[in-house]
Amino acid sequence: MLISFEGIDGAGKSTQIQELLHALNARGVEVLTLREPGGTAVAEKIRQILLESSHEISPIGELLLFSASRAELIQEVVMPALASGKTVILDRFFDSTTAYQGYGRGIDMEVLRSIIAISTCGITPDITFYLDLEPEEAMKRKFSKTSIPLAFQDDELDRMERSGIEFYRKVRQGYLDIARINSQRFVWINALDSIAVIHNRILALLKERFGS
Repeated sequence: MLISFEGIDGAGKSTQIQELLHALNARGVEVLTLREPGGTAVAEKIRQILLESSHEISPIGELLLFSASRAELIQEVVMPALASGKTVILDRFFDSTTAYQGYGRGIDMEVLRSIIAISTCGITPDITFYLDLEPEEAMKRKFSKTSIPLAFQDDELDRMERSGIEFYRKVRQGYLDIARINSQRFVWINALDSIAVIHNRILALLKERFGS
C-alpha cells in the first residue's frame, strides 16, 4: 500500500506520519517512511539545492529538480518496497508538484502532467491525507516556540518558504482543487484539530477502506 501525506509546511504531516508509523508497526505491518524531496543519496543532494535559501532557481528548473529527485526515489526505493509487500508512507508526492509548481508557480498543467507521469513511473497513492491549514496559521506554528516575530523572515525560512504568503495562498487553493477533483483518493483533514483527533480519523479511514 502507498499512502501519501500532503499540505503546506506546518500542517502537521510529519507528526501524523510518525503516529501512523507507530500504530501500523504495533499491528505488525512493515512500514517504510520517506520524504520528498529526498530518500536517496542523490535525492538528498537535490533537496539541499532546492531548499537552500541562497539559491535562485527558475520555476521550470525547480520543477525538473523536484522531478529528478522523485524519479530516483521511486525507482530506487519505493517500487522495490511495494514489490516486497511493504506499506510505504510518503511525506509529499506528485500532488505537491501540482499545488506548488502548478498553482503556485503557474507552470502549465499539461507540462506538469507529462513530467509527473515520467518521474512517478505511473505510480499513484492508494490514499492521500491532506492536512489543510491557512498559510498565516502555518507561520504562527513555525515561530510559536521562538522569539522571532510572527512573519516571513528571510533568515529563518528556506527557499520555498521565502516565496511569500500570496504564493502559499495559491498553493493551498491548489490543494483544495486537487482534493475536490480526486475525492476518491484525497481525504481532507482540518489541521487545526488535535493530534489525537486527526490520528484517530486517519486510522478509522484506513480500516474502513482497506481493513487495516
